[in-house]
Formats: sequence, structure tokens, C-alpha cells
Amino acid sequence: MKNISKEDYLSAIYKLRDEAGEIKPNLIAENLEISPAAVTDMLKKLAVDGFVQYKKYKGIKLTSKGEKYAVNMIRKHRLWETFLYETLNMPWEKIHDEAEKLEHSSSDELVDKLEEFLNYPKFDPHGYPIPDKTGSLPKNKPVFALSELSKNDKGIIARISDFKSELLLYAAKQGLTIGQRITVRDKLEFDGSVLIKTNSNEISLSNKIASNIFIQKDE
Repeated sequence: MKNISKEDYLSAIYKLRDEAGEIKPNLIAENLEISPAAVTDMLKKLAVDGFVQYKKYKGIKLTSKGEKYAVNMIRKHRLWETFLYETLNMPWEKIHDEAEKLEHSSSDELVDKLEEFLNYPKFDPHGYPIPDKTGSLPKNKPVFALSELSKNDKGIIARISDFKSELLLYAAKQGLTIGQRITVRDKLEFDGSVLIKTNSNEISLSNKIASNIFIQKDE
């Protein structure tokens, strides 16, 4: 059985809230690749410990205690990803899993030094904002899932979900990178797939992939 820590659950809830809005146990289960029953059991424990508000058949919310805990772990994770990518030149589809290991063994003092060494980065290699030591996030324009855009919408890729290394590897092979300009050429209603145009070619993306790529739309 996959061993998922309390920190992993809280971090997942924090990220999913920003990307999916209302959070249900099956969404957490899908992203952590564990059973819904295991998620339900942990949510009950987290609720008892004051980290989340959870009632069956209703959405999950972080308490202020849970939010603070999650932000601290997210900060560690995203700084380690940045270090692995920028300093050690690791491929971006591999840094998420390595950062997962490092974040759990890093003191706050070490992470402060890491942030200073990296010259206080605002975003990680996948486009996620990095909280500072006070928990504040850098100001940024709103982003929208590519699957939510309409035909002829334009913008730049601001974030690609790092939950699945396979998605990151696929994106890299297609030349989809943070900061890349795209135009939605077509969107098929029957399956939600999206045809986009980049500077060099046209790419057809399934709804699932498009749902995990986030765009800053042109104004």
C-alpha cells in the first residue's frame, strides 16, 4: 500500500482547491493514487486534529491551522523543485518526486537558506507560485484551465500540473513549456478535446490533458 503522510494530504488539498475549486475525497484519491476509503479515513483524522473541515458528501476545507501547515510544506516542496531543476539540471518530470522526499526532512532554517541561495524565486519550474516565509504568495494574473478556454482565445502557458510525471514528459515532448504562447484553434464539444497552435505547430490535446494546463489569457 502506498504510504501517504498527513503533509501529503494537506498539500494535495491546498493545490486542488486552487485548481479544481470544491474538493471531494475521490479527487484527492485520484491525485494521490490511493483508494477513496483510505482518503476518507485520513480526512476523519485530520478533522479531529483540527486541520480540515469535513462532512460526508460535502466539500473539504482547510482550517486556518491546516492552511498554515500546508503552505509551509508547499513552500519547501516548490523551493526544492526549483533547486533540482535550476541548479542540478534535473528534468522537470522527475523533480516532483524527488522534492517530495526532501521536503519531509528539511528544517525551516534550511529552507530559508535554500530560498536565499536561489535568490528568492517567485514561481517553481511548473509555474506554481512559491509562498515566502510569511506564507504570502506573489501577485499574479488569474489563470484558466486550457479546457475552459473557447475557440480563438489566446494566452501564455502559466502552469502545468505536476501531479503526474507522465503529463510533464508528454508536455515536454510536445514542446509545451511555461511562457509559451498558444491560440485555441478549435474545441470539440463531444469529448472536450482542444486543438491549439503554438509558434511552430498545431497540437491536439485530450480534455484530461487540457484540464491540467493553465493559461494566462490575453486581455
